[in-house]
Amino acid sequence: MTRPGSRARRWQAGIVAGIAVVGVGVGLGVASADETVPTVSCPKVTIGVAVPAQQQADVQRNLALLDEQVAEANERLRTTAGQGGPNFVQNAILGPLRDKRFATINRIETAIGRNAPKPDLNAEGLSACTLRQAAGTAPPVRPTAAPTRTTPAAPTSPAKPTTAPTTAAPAKPTTTAPPASPAPRGTPVAINGRLRVCGTQLCNKNNKPVQLRGMSSHGLQFFPNCVNAGSLAALRNDWNADFIRLSMYVQEGGLETDPARFTAKVNGLVDQATKLGLYVIVDFHILTPGDPNVNLGLAKTFFQNVSAAHAAQDNVIYEIANEPNGVSWDGIKTYAEKVIPVIRRNKPDSVVIVGTRGFSSLGLSDGSDENEIVKDPVKFGNVMYTFHFYAASHREDRRAVVARAAKKLPLFVTEFGSQTFTGDGPNDFASTTAWLDLLKSLKIGYGMWSLSDGRESNSVFKQGTCAGTRFAGTGVLTESGRYIRSRILTGVGTP
Repeated sequence: MTRPGSRARRWQAGIVAGIAVVGVGVGLGVASADETVPTVSCPKVTIGVAVPAQQQADVQRNLALLDEQVAEANERLRTTAGQGGPNFVQNAILGPLRDKRFATINRIETAIGRNAPKPDLNAEGLSACTLRQAAGTAPPVRPTAAPTRTTPAAPTSPAKPTTAPTTAAPAKPTTTAPPASPAPRGTPVAINGRLRVCGTQLCNKNNKPVQLRGMSSHGLQFFPNCVNAGSLAALRNDWNADFIRLSMYVQEGGLETDPARFTAKVNGLVDQATKLGLYVIVDFHILTPGDPNVNLGLAKTFFQNVSAAHAAQDNVIYEIANEPNGVSWDGIKTYAEKVIPVIRRNKPDSVVIVGTRGFSSLGLSDGSDENEIVKDPVKFGNVMYTFHFYAASHREDRRAVVARAAKKLPLFVTEFGSQTFTGDGPNDFASTTAWLDLLKSLKIGYGMWSLSDGRESNSVFKQGTCAGTRFAGTGVLTESGRYIRSRILTGVGTP
């Protein structure tokens, strides 16, 4: 997921040769209140194909999101004027904006492609933005090139891996982890102990199938204060949750910008959750670019460090690629079979979760299904496969596939939402309940997106909550937060 904002939409519809065209005025000269501060200028995104009726709301929402992203970038330019070194604007504002725009345009293509031929909107060419300098300021910062993407229509040719960043790489930790302390009595880890995959199920220390229920964080760089000792204690004590998923974005201002700092942050949060007896899913959150092989070197370094630091613990699960997209299953499998040995050298019995094609849709978003995995699974034990859904966008047809796939593959829903796949918009609790009832019947674990206090409807905390110290009770929760807390706590979701 990317981080949307929530400003007013500015989209318009016209007719060109009898075909609906939707355009959005993105970065077309929004003036700054401070004439000495530059503003962002981005290429205009226009859709010259018919948008299916089922997808018009999602497409319009993503078009509006493009404007919101520019508005947020302009605000950051205003509030950080004069900060950082010569590359600050490029690295902290224009680079992340480029990645967000690429992902958003890609989502528009994917949405249209669910009910019509998938268009090529030229995400590569329209993602990079420049600065419109105010009078008397320095020349504009030259943007970096848009990220290279494998065309989804030809998923058998994944993008070639690039060399992972080597600057500011975290120091290699000792391979001997400190001895683990016993989990507090009555906590999820104390009750279930070391987990393993048995057949198509996740099983506890007594070889009994278990369903873990919990929450996913948003990007740790976007909401740095929302996962802390207080919110984790609320998950355990007030929600009766089993785990937290730590979403470590690789791009968009995440891990690649400061590997040492972000790796240390993940390790610290794992330690906090461990003290509370919670399980932790460490999520290597790739999204744009969608081919995980692009970040192979960084993934190996990251998982070497994290798995070494927590080798003595039984509560850490490793999710090695969040939502692969624009890449074949063979490309994902190749990546997995290079990363898993790195983890297993430190933790031989660890459970590893592997993302699936088409934004972890089991290939459904790319016109495939679970059979490509069944016929060619990852060649390691204790491996599960990811499925993600957003209840307002994904309904009965996908539930039927999950029910069928669960008979052949061990699945884990590491991320889902009660909204559309954009992570925003009205909550569809009827569809969400149908999904969670299915997962309960199949004993498939799930984590809701997201433990954050943003403006979008996927945030479970009200805005401003993460700046305080109170995280328990319904008073700090949004509608989606009240629903998922109730569902985990009582078995019935009540918003």
